[in-house]
Amino acid sequence: MTDPVDDLGTPVPIPRPARRVVSLVPSLTEAITATCPEVLIAATDWCTHPTGLAVERVRGTKNPNVRRIVALAPDLVVCNQEENRRLDVDRLRAAGIPVWVTRITTLDEACTALANLFGTALAVPLPPWLTEAERIWSVPPPKPAVRAVIPIWRNPWMVVGRDTFTGDLARRLGLHLVHADRPERYPTVSDAELTANVDLAVLPDEPYVFTKTDGPEAFPDLPVALVAGRALTWYGPSLVTAHAELTAALAAAVHHRTE
Repeated sequence: MTDPVDDLGTPVPIPRPARRVVSLVPSLTEAITATCPEVLIAATDWCTHPTGLAVERVRGTKNPNVRRIVALAPDLVVCNQEENRRLDVDRLRAAGIPVWVTRITTLDEACTALANLFGTALAVPLPPWLTEAERIWSVPPPKPAVRAVIPIWRNPWMVVGRDTFTGDLARRLGLHLVHADRPERYPTVSDAELTANVDLAVLPDEPYVFTKTDGPEAFPDLPVALVAGRALTWYGPSLVTAHAELTAALAAAVHHRTE
């Protein structure tokens, strides 16, 4: 029997069934825990959902403890092309550990990648929450689109640009990201560029922790929506509630500004 292939087209020699899994991606950790929690044996320090997750921690997404992961002898390590380093994937594979790499830059890719992960890599039924998330996010976006900016860092300012999962969610929420015409996926912009031709600023609480006192003051003439980063950037069970949550937050910001 041929080995299954991950999102990058790499054959992955997974023992069947895979029942000892390490996740190096917070979104995938939450997705696995919501679907087949018994298989997860370790995750990163950044895997904060579900709360109270009682598995071993193997440091971060960019600096996983490769030696400890190898010692755990997992059947499979789950990674993401954007969130994890190729170096760590190569080191794990060189040590004989099967690694499944996902590639996610749109909601459709997320749904396909998750279906492939569960159905092919983990050999479990498609979770109902994934089907529900697809249904919820399939509604047409509101029109006309609102010109918006979504910073993910400051000093310097970095914003969401083209070919990103967050950018695709923003489009589906009726936002037009004004910096999405740049070649970079997360361009660095000046203070003047940050607010030029923008009608709404959306500030998530991760990776930079924007708060009521840290971020909105940079947009004194614009409505500002403070949102949960998990709702805007995670591809997992949070997608079921994220659409309604984000829609309400965006509407509240605009309404508050016009009062």
